[in-house]
Amino acid sequence: MNRRSLMALGLLCTAASTPAFAQGYPDRPVKLIVPYAPGGTTDLLARIIGTKLGAILKQPFVVENRPGAGGAVGAAYASKQAADGYTLVMVVESSHAVNPNVYTKAAYDPVKDFAPISNIADVPNVLVVNPGFPANDLKGLVSELRAHPDRYAFGSSGNGGLSHINGELFKNVTGTRMLHVPYKGLGPALADLIPGQINLVFDNIPSSAGLIQSGQIRPLAVAAKQRLKFLPQVPTYAEAGLPAMNNPSWFGLGAPAATPSKILDQLNEAVHQALADPEVIAAIEKQGAIPSPMSRTDFGKLVASQNELWKKIIREIGFEKL
Repeated sequence: MNRRSLMALGLLCTAASTPAFAQGYPDRPVKLIVPYAPGGTTDLLARIIGTKLGAILKQPFVVENRPGAGGAVGAAYASKQAADGYTLVMVVESSHAVNPNVYTKAAYDPVKDFAPISNIADVPNVLVVNPGFPANDLKGLVSELRAHPDRYAFGSSGNGGLSHINGELFKNVTGTRMLHVPYKGLGPALADLIPGQINLVFDNIPSSAGLIQSGQIRPLAVAAKQRLKFLPQVPTYAEAGLPAMNNPSWFGLGAPAATPSKILDQLNEAVHQALADPEVIAAIEKQGAIPSPMSRTDFGKLVASQNELWKKIIREIGFEKL
């Protein structure tokens, strides 16, 4: 066999050993849309996974925050981008299961307009209050709210987001009344909680963890299967007598619906590789979250089933659609 034939054979073998979807993608930076403001849980997890995906795929993953309307602004924007793998979006419970069910006319279909890639992490929720709030536990909080209807205000990531609906669900199951103050993300809401401009936030652990540990805000209950290791003194909602509130959240990754399957498969594989890295695991667990990668199929089923669940909850609490 001559030299030219050997070179041709070598090229053929190389091509055969390289998955077709890996050829040429990505060859430029990938934009990762976060439908919330910097500093919140979605933003923190996006930056952790984005940094590692960039290292694995040899191109930068650039986080772009597009907050507003409880996640609807960023999610709607992402759904309309080119389906070429260069625009991805954080697909999370708030923007892709709760939000579309609270608007009379949703700006996007959370199932049909997006291609699921993988879940990234499951995240306990937490009810936090200003340090000066006149209650030391959940029972005391409910008593104070019942004694003073509409005196207190809770902040959220925006109208129709999970933090908003969790507040409405809380009011429904406890028979209390509070004012709602929407923000463009949980980061700004927490910033106003610290000095007492608002009184409560129904948050996720990652964005609240540092403020809790520094004593700037106080946790009263967590939505988790069991008490958290770094907050052993804080009961779960179920322990405190509110099992309807005891639902952890999920945070994943998706793309515009028509993105080629070969690219989605590559991204799913990269997410699994990232979430097997001890440093990434430690970074996520440090935020109080639990790394939870899934197959594309299983993540799609999760998004669809959670939409049905929140549709039922929103109907049962009598929430008036926006």
